[in-house]
Amino acid sequence: MSLIQISGLKKSFQGNEVIKGIDFNLEKGKCIALLGPNGAGKTTTLRMLSGLMKPTEGSIYFPGAKVDGDIRHLIVYLPQFPVFYDWMSGIEFLVYVGKLAGLTNKEAKDRSLELLDLVGISNAKNRKIGKYSGGMKQRLGIAQAIIHRPQLVMLDEPVSALDPIGRREVLELLEGLKKETTILFSTHILTDAEEVCDEILFLHNGKIVEAGTMENLRDQYQQAKIDLFFRKKTKEILSVLKNHPLTVSLLEEGNKISVFVEDIESARQALLREVLEKNWELDKFEISSMNLEDVFMKVVGK
Repeated sequence: MSLIQISGLKKSFQGNEVIKGIDFNLEKGKCIALLGPNGAGKTTTLRMLSGLMKPTEGSIYFPGAKVDGDIRHLIVYLPQFPVFYDWMSGIEFLVYVGKLAGLTNKEAKDRSLELLDLVGISNAKNRKIGKYSGGMKQRLGIAQAIIHRPQLVMLDEPVSALDPIGRREVLELLEGLKKETTILFSTHILTDAEEVCDEILFLHNGKIVEAGTMENLRDQYQQAKIDLFFRKKTKEILSVLKNHPLTVSLLEEGNKISVFVEDIESARQALLREVLEKNWELDKFEISSMNLEDVFMKVVGK
């Protein structure tokens, strides 16, 4: 069942069209990733969905909206860098925002204690927020976001500014939060989306260039791949591999070259022969399956 329906959504700034007519539906009970590089239009899209920014064209339809179009009871938007009152404790802050959301004092306190436990920081409920780590603040922000039990939680780059421990904490929280509500979060870190999301929306240059479940996208774009890790990548290596008759396409990442092929066995033998004959300094050679980053690069035609 659709929670929100987006049709022909566009946004221009001073004549420059940033979002170029996107269409998608969000289903209830899903975790959806809005993927794209920096500058693709992810934040602009989320701000339009949350009502913080008016579209230039298009429609955003919430079946559960009030007669006057108010959707605040249905959604919440958490920016990349949420702002807190550092002099408040975690429990004081949540009770405060709970009362702002219309809860009674008792309801706000009970809900705050429940959420502090859910997001895993109940042992720090009386600590000043200014003493929280980055991961703890993101957890508190998520608790704040869902205090009024919204149907849709929108998170803008929720882990991009965190250290590895904080990032792991928040990803694990999102995995559990899927049972509570629908989640739409933007990110340019594709491995994060691959880990926790049910569905993917690829945003590139202001357009949705592909969408679907992880399984469907892999099935659609799956191709045999050989990864070669060189001690030193040279123009000769690139030229030979790119123009090899068994190469379908090629991706570069540092000294790693990924070669996509149709016949994996023939390609394995042929490429190893090239390495030996030309005495290339190869550190590692492996056959692997495509990940989400590979899919995205193929989708955008790079």
